[in-house]
Amino acid sequence: MNFEALLFMPLITGSIFCVTGIIMYFFPPKKINALYGYRTKNSMKNQEQWDFSQIYSAKLLIVLGALLALSSLLRLLFNLEQNLIMFLSFALLFITVILILVLTENAITKTFKS
Repeated sequence: MNFEALLFMPLITGSIFCVTGIIMYFFPPKKINALYGYRTKNSMKNQEQWDFSQIYSAKLLIVLGALLALSSLLRLLFNLEQNLIMFLSFALLFITVILILVLTENAITKTFKS
């Protein structure tokens, strides 16, 4: 198993999140669809919630993706064991995905109190 490739996982996935967020921000899906975009039961209730959730989640993808990518510098700054770095990489990725979901759903709920 190539540990070196896994050590850069936050950099690669964070960069992908940033690029995806930028694309979604500038080219959000116009209509509710089952193919792409931020798709949850809450975001797909109506067009207004759909439009809001696309822009909000895109901004989060950009910010949290950048933070995830920057976290790969931990490998360079600290002399950590490979297994610990690998664990931290997976944990940060998981936390980032959960944060995007939770923060977007909370924002939808607060904005559209219906």
